[in-house]
Amino acid sequence: MPKDIHFCVKGLMTAGISLDDAIDLRRISMTLHAWHEHECNGAIQRDETDDLPYWYSTLTGRKLRRAPDREKGALKRLDKIMAKYPTLKAYIQGDPRGASLYILRPDDVPEGKLAESYYNRGIAVYQ
Repeated sequence: MPKDIHFCVKGLMTAGISLDDAIDLRRISMTLHAWHEHECNGAIQRDETDDLPYWYSTLTGRKLRRAPDREKGALKRLDKIMAKYPTLKAYIQGDPRGASLYILRPDDVPEGKLAESYYNRGIAVYQ
């Protein structure tokens, strides 16, 4: 394995994820992180009528123009990758102050418990 591979990619590979998929998961996480930052500061909001994302002015609060739905594309790519690893689960954490994507192994979440309470036991996919 090349020594310049990012630390989180190595962690994903130890969980059995291929190098290419681990790199793609990192890219997906970075996309989701940027998206969550824009949602948090109000720059991107989904329209209530058509569920499409729009750029908003953070100064005036006015809708400016339609935004490309990078979240939807990232989630599609994530689903495609995770289908290859049926024992692993992806958890999206929408708070932009931390990692946006966690990969949960079978023992990370106790039986009968919710992932939202235990996701930090998983592998954080970060920049």
